[in-house]
Amino acid sequence: MGQKNGLKTAIFVAILLAAFLPPFIKYQQINYKRGALDRQLKSIKEEIKVLEEEKRRLETDIIYVEKRARDRTGVAKKGEIILKSSPARTPPRK
Repeated sequence: MGQKNGLKTAIFVAILLAAFLPPFIKYQQINYKRGALDRQLKSIKEEIKVLEEEKRRLETDIIYVEKRARDRTGVAKKGEIILKSSPARTPPRK
């Protein structure tokens, strides 16, 4: 009688696993994707804030516009000296 109960229990557990494991795995996959999308959304919202601030400055701050234009074109005002820096070099690894 003990073997029959053990077999019935094993069959019952197998049926439960077969019924509930695939939906649970699918739920986990969807939850993981949601987390990735939430992080991506947060990053995009932060980028939008930066771009909106840049737009606001370009529309309202003439000094900022002038500086950006001179930086991009390399044009200096009379008497200004343009200094350009390059990233520091790291010695090659041995």
